[in-house]
Amino acid sequence: MSQVLSRVFPQNQVAVLSGPNHAEEVARFIPSATVIGSSSETVAAHLQQLLSSSAFRVYSSTDIPGIEFGGALKNIFALAAGICDGLGLGDNSKAALVTRSLAELTRIGTALGGKRETFQGLSGMGDLVVTCFSRYSRNRRVGERLARGESLTRIIESMGTTAEGVPTTRSAWELAGRAKVETPIIHAVYSILHEKLPPTEAVNLLLSRDLRPEVD
Repeated sequence: MSQVLSRVFPQNQVAVLSGPNHAEEVARFIPSATVIGSSSETVAAHLQQLLSSSAFRVYSSTDIPGIEFGGALKNIFALAAGICDGLGLGDNSKAALVTRSLAELTRIGTALGGKRETFQGLSGMGDLVVTCFSRYSRNRRVGERLARGESLTRIIESMGTTAEGVPTTRSAWELAGRAKVETPIIHAVYSILHEKLPPTEAVNLLLSRDLRPEVD
């Protein structure tokens, strides 16, 4: 979106904000933190002062692409986390999934222009964790319902809100192909959403992949 805004408003500075910030909690002044990205450190510093409060701590960054990709791609992994919950898998399973999701997010995010350290921060790991575990997460709920046998069409029609991870999955799958980046979790979610792969088969395919070093 920053690229779209820059084209529409070429004379204006663009900044982006993302992080583990469910509006339901921010509005209740529950302590939260976020990150603002701008190519201008002056703009970022001004927005830090403008938006910070006693319960809302704002950090700054110059990595606009990293922040945007973290905020978008984490929704795909939240779908996967919901599928994990819907299948009744355990804490070990979900912890492994989220950890490998962060590795995958970092891999594709850096290939698309983000910085590795950004994906270890609030808009990467922070947003990933909250979206994969929160009761507020729409994407996690969609994954949970898919795993329990509901059709994607029925789920979307009944929600009344948007689960961004559904269309984002197709975009990320296409981007990963163009960038030649291996993204097995994104591919598994894509196959469940768009190729009707049963969730249990997707889990088995992920577990049967060739063994490799953790840093790979």
